[in-house]
Amino acid sequence: MPEYLHRRYGGQRIRIYLSVLTLLLYVFTKISADLYAGAIFIEQSLRWDLYVSVVILLVIAAVFTVTGGLNAVIWTDFVQCVIMLAGAFSLLVVVLVRVGGYKELIEQFPLAKPKVVKANATHCSDVPKNFLHLLRGADDPELPWPGVLFGLSVSSIWYWCADQVIVQRVLASKNYSHAKAACVVSGYLKLLPMFLMVLPGMAARILFPDEVGCVDPDICERVCGSRQGCTNIAYPKVVIELMPAVGLRGLMLAVMMAALMSSLTSIFNSSSTIFTIDVWKTYRPKSSEAELVIVGRIFTVGMIIVSLFWVPIIKASKGSQLMHYIQSITSYLAPPIASTYFLGVMTQRANEKGAFWGLVFGLVIGMTRFILGFFVFPSVECGEVDLRPSFIKDVHYLHFGLILFVLCIAITMTISYFTDPVSQHRLYRLTYALRNNVQERLSSDAVDGKIELEFEAERAKNEPQLIRSLKKVCCIAPTGMDDGSLMSLAEIQIREKQMISLNETPWMRTSTTVASLVLAGITIFLWGFYA
Repeated sequence: MPEYLHRRYGGQRIRIYLSVLTLLLYVFTKISADLYAGAIFIEQSLRWDLYVSVVILLVIAAVFTVTGGLNAVIWTDFVQCVIMLAGAFSLLVVVLVRVGGYKELIEQFPLAKPKVVKANATHCSDVPKNFLHLLRGADDPELPWPGVLFGLSVSSIWYWCADQVIVQRVLASKNYSHAKAACVVSGYLKLLPMFLMVLPGMAARILFPDEVGCVDPDICERVCGSRQGCTNIAYPKVVIELMPAVGLRGLMLAVMMAALMSSLTSIFNSSSTIFTIDVWKTYRPKSSEAELVIVGRIFTVGMIIVSLFWVPIIKASKGSQLMHYIQSITSYLAPPIASTYFLGVMTQRANEKGAFWGLVFGLVIGMTRFILGFFVFPSVECGEVDLRPSFIKDVHYLHFGLILFVLCIAITMTISYFTDPVSQHRLYRLTYALRNNVQERLSSDAVDGKIELEFEAERAKNEPQLIRSLKKVCCIAPTGMDDGSLMSLAEIQIREKQMISLNETPWMRTSTTVASLVLAGITIFLWGFYA
């Protein structure tokens, strides 16, 4: 994705800036959240030591990523997706039977309260009356409707459209039709968490109100080690208590570990890609493909080490609800990235100077809000007097993300209009309006593919035996040693035309269009049903 911004805006500073920022976000948000979720499940189910568990999981994820690359990661994800769906559906059936069905679940949930409540915090155990609604008041402390509709959309632009972990899989598709079909299938799968995760969580509060629904800080600390509440243990709690000890409980353990491994391998693979292509190759433009593969795998090991050092910080930050933690971090840091990609695709007038300073402004404001909200003015326990400044306690993080997104767009476009525009001949197939343009796109750093391949082959002939042995250890295919293994310039041009083609067969175009319309209809129905 940073490479796209380099082609779209030109220059190197945006590419390097976003590459480094993305890697930092992966370490301090995605990896930390995944490890925290996995650690909760392991602690609740197996009672393993946290550090031993995380080390084992990280090592296994690293083996998948380092030895297999993207191909192994994708196939692993596919198999684990099937396991996760089977286990999650099994758990849903078990919890619905246990609570007496969906109707009983909805009726009993607002009545489930812990027995022990602090005298000055009796309201803390109350379930909101609008718990069954997705669209709530603009001042709702949990899900305000402007934040849900527009604030989450900003975060989604980054997560689904501009994050390397997601986009890398789409770019690995065989052709444009396969990429579209994969996105539609992902949309259908994205409907399932509402039922496979939310409903078991509601059942956990009904069945274990004194543990999952605890509000007394002392009791919560004894139950799960957090004084802020124990809602994070809801899912593993129902797995441990309700699933049969033989068979299904082991299946659900495999499901949770599969989810963790899938996410970690994806992040590590994408991180190595970003580092090698957007950072390493920028400073070593003549790097061979073998060198990039080796560097990427070494960098993955480095990410593992950094993640291990992050474990104590994860353990010390158990006070946050994981869902709110992830969404708040995304709302603070993702809007400037989302605005840069959004303007890059949708407009031709945005240029490098505007995009860069929009990113800088967004990062400064977002990091300031993040530091103030998490370290200077942390959240208070329920029932305590909230003395935080109004702009911290009254501005929901989803609203903040929306405001920051608009400000970044305004700054980017203002600076762009007062500076020189990007030449249109450099924007062919890089913006939505020019996506079908077949003219040759001029680039200041274009390199003749045949020359680069010949350079690679010539270098391979003179490689020392030590380097060749290292390639075998790292499972790197040998480079072509003769001219017959090189593609001609004409063949390279034909392949490039195939890669950028948006042509589809009528059957695939019709199938994906119908499937996407059906998906949109189901989504609208669910939004209306739970509005």
